[in-house]
Amino acid sequence: MLVQSMLGEFDHEVQNTRNLLQAIPDSALDFKPSPISWTTAQLASHIAEVYNWYAPTVQQPVFDMATYKYDKGDITSMKNIVEKFEQNASAARDALASASDESMLEEWKMVMGTDEPVFPVMPRAQVMRGFLMNHLYHHRGEMIVYLRSTGNKVPSIYGPTAEESMR
Repeated sequence: MLVQSMLGEFDHEVQNTRNLLQAIPDSALDFKPSPISWTTAQLASHIAEVYNWYAPTVQQPVFDMATYKYDKGDITSMKNIVEKFEQNASAARDALASASDESMLEEWKMVMGTDEPVFPVMPRAQVMRGFLMNHLYHHRGEMIVYLRSTGNKVPSIYGPTAEESMR
C-alpha cells in the first residue's frame, strides 16, 4: 500500500513537473536571479536529474554521491532538458514500482566518499518523501519564481495561478 500511494503521488507530480518544464522558453535559459544562483537551464536540468536518483535510492542501501556521475546532458534548449526529464522520470517510476512496502521501511543513507552519513540514516520511505519528492517540489517553486521574473506564464500546478485568479 505504501508503494502504491507513492506511485499515485509520483504520477500526479511528474505531470506537474512536465507542465512546468514545458512552460520554460529557450529565451529564459540564461537568466539567473542572483550571481550565486543557477541559471534557468541549470535549475531545469537539476529538476530533471533528481529523477535519476530514484533507482539508487530504491535499489541500494547506501547512495555515495562522491561516485555519482551527474549527467545534465545538453542544456542549450528546453527540448533537450525535457527529453532528459522524460527519460529519468520513466526510469524513476520503474524503480519505484519495483519496490516493496517492506523495502520502504529499510534504513537508507547517503554518504559522500566516506561511511559518514550526509544526513541522518532513515527509512527509505522518508528518504523518498524528503530527499526526492519534497526536494523536487522545492526546486519547482524556485522555477516558478524564475518564470515570473522573466515575464513568462506560470502553468497551473495546484489550481489556478495568481494571474488566473486575478481575472
